[in-house]
Amino acid sequence: MAGKLTLVVGTRNRKKKEEIEKILEDIPVRLQSLADYPDAPEVEEDAGTFEGNACKKALTLAGALNQWVVADDSGLEVDALAGRPGVYSARYAGPGASDEARCRKLLAELAGVPEEKRGARFRCAVAVARPGEVLFTVEGRSSGCIAEEMRGAHGFGYDPIFFYPDHGCTFAQMTPEQKNSVSHRGRALTLFKKKLQEYLD
Repeated sequence: MAGKLTLVVGTRNRKKKEEIEKILEDIPVRLQSLADYPDAPEVEEDAGTFEGNACKKALTLAGALNQWVVADDSGLEVDALAGRPGVYSARYAGPGASDEARCRKLLAELAGVPEEKRGARFRCAVAVARPGEVLFTVEGRSSGCIAEEMRGAHGFGYDPIFFYPDHGCTFAQMTPEQKNSVSHRGRALTLFKKKLQEYLD
């Protein structure tokens, strides 16, 4: 493929763009984000799966912007809640609720549930599309359990209540580097880089 490919990250979140920039620093790709496209449409994430939401977002934006787009969707699945909050993770405690409110709602729902039944996993699906076509999807997972209380000040979302047994702490107690090496998102983006490299070769 001649020249640098322009790849739009389907988010206005500067940190997400920087994260992908760091992962792709040795690949000839020019990264942009939705901040570079003020007229980009809002895509409603109403699919029933993480992969479905990631594909819908990537495909819709690729068509609207006439560019290659990478988009993701992720969330937390809790065994004792039959897989909830799942695709509703971001809006689990209602529109506009804080990360802390979502964590507290989940802890309240699991009150009295014993440790051995508090299994959970984070999942992250990443999709890459060009106009009219999803090129590929990848998924990363990270398994652990829900802690009894919020612990740690790093990270975001459900990190303070997601206990990762191999490290003996919650995601919010890890440094960003530690978390990225084992997180669902870190794993998904590593697979994404590998697949993208194959396309560019």
